[in-house]
Amino acid sequence: MAKKPDYYIVEAQALPEIFRRVVEARRLLETGEAETVNQATALSGISRSAFYKYKDAVRPFQDMLHGRIVTFQLMLKDLPGILSHVLNLFADSGANILTINQGLPVSGCAIVTVNVETSGLHGTLQELVEQINGTQGVLRGEILAG
Repeated sequence: MAKKPDYYIVEAQALPEIFRRVVEARRLLETGEAETVNQATALSGISRSAFYKYKDAVRPFQDMLHGRIVTFQLMLKDLPGILSHVLNLFADSGANILTINQGLPVSGCAIVTVNVETSGLHGTLQELVEQINGTQGVLRGEILAG
């Protein structure tokens, strides 16, 4: 049976330089400042083997604080302003909208899928769902995944 890993929160200055450089290489890749691992490791001053050895083992603390991503499915009446109002509910709740996908209206209704990141949520997900479902023009709102 595999041993469960231990985790520590350590001030960056106490870490060996290689860990800070691996984090920098990952940042370069994630932001698009480097297009390849070769480029990111060269810019960070580390070898590719060091990058691959530690890339999954070290990350900035704020990455671990992100809330989870939740997928909502909504059935809305096809009337002007309803989607805008619902999106404002997400924003006002502190949820960070990642994607919005709306199907073509059929029989006066449209299915909308919204993916949100919840680290800044002011209340609970249940409160948000209740608020959405209590909105005029929303026929159904539910959490699909998350």
